[in-house]
Amino acid sequence: MAIPRRFLPSMSLLSAFEAAARHESFTAAAEELSVSQSAVSRQIRLLEEQIGSKLFVRDRQTVRLSEAGATYAREIREALQRIGSASLNLRANPYGGTLNLAILPTFGTRWLAPRLPMFLERQPGVTINLTTRLEAFDFRADPFDAAIHFGDNPWPGTEGVELMTETVIPVASPGFLERHTINTAQDCLGAPLLHLASRADQWERWFAQQNVDAGRLRGMLFDQFATAAQAASSGLGLALLPRFLIESDLERGDLVPILNAPMLSRERYFLVWPPAHASHRPLKAFRDWIISLSRTDND
Repeated sequence: MAIPRRFLPSMSLLSAFEAAARHESFTAAAEELSVSQSAVSRQIRLLEEQIGSKLFVRDRQTVRLSEAGATYAREIREALQRIGSASLNLRANPYGGTLNLAILPTFGTRWLAPRLPMFLERQPGVTINLTTRLEAFDFRADPFDAAIHFGDNPWPGTEGVELMTETVIPVASPGFLERHTINTAQDCLGAPLLHLASRADQWERWFAQQNVDAGRLRGMLFDQFATAAQAASSGLGLALLPRFLIESDLERGDLVPILNAPMLSRERYFLVWPPAHASHRPLKAFRDWIISLSRTDND
């Protein structure tokens, strides 16, 4: 539904307001915008009249944001940032072939990034911008076309497709295994365990699969996979890590599987996108490519 024009202030009014709100000074905003202080004051008054709300509290020679103005400033700043980002993307790729993709840090660096040249070779007109994200977010507030998500299902309010499952294996460094004898799952209870915050119950589920009563488990907690993998490689403990993300560590011998006891994670990887972006040409090309690639890797 089109928004009535009376609710769409001009860019000059919004730019003046954003600068004045950021500085809480009409004079500083005028210096930044290279206009007079009276011009900024006039633009703010025009904006207040247009939206029907006082945005600043005037107190003698000073101004400060009203409560409504503070809320409006946050939203306008986000909107201007998105407009600036869109303009920058279009300038970088004038054919509109830009995909803004949010990725999980380790999945992005260890699985996706090494394969992206294949995609870009097939789609030379597409530019991909990658931003790492660990937590879920709102596509309405974040300027992304799509995201790689790990969980039980796609986020509410999005469309998505499952990419792949994940098998984790218990691993440790060779040096750690020289200091600890690990022959059975029961032996793991006596060793330091490394935990991922995003999968806090993973060790409990693994011990249950091995028919071992683990009780209350303790150990170091990590918020990112890469840090946990490095800690395991450094000999700090045992870690349950996705096999497909540590292939290079296993090949180098930095990590060693300690038991033949893989476990299929109950969560899966998804590509998700807002419904409004479903027909975006770069997203469609990327979606087709990554679905085909992930199914090949899962085979």
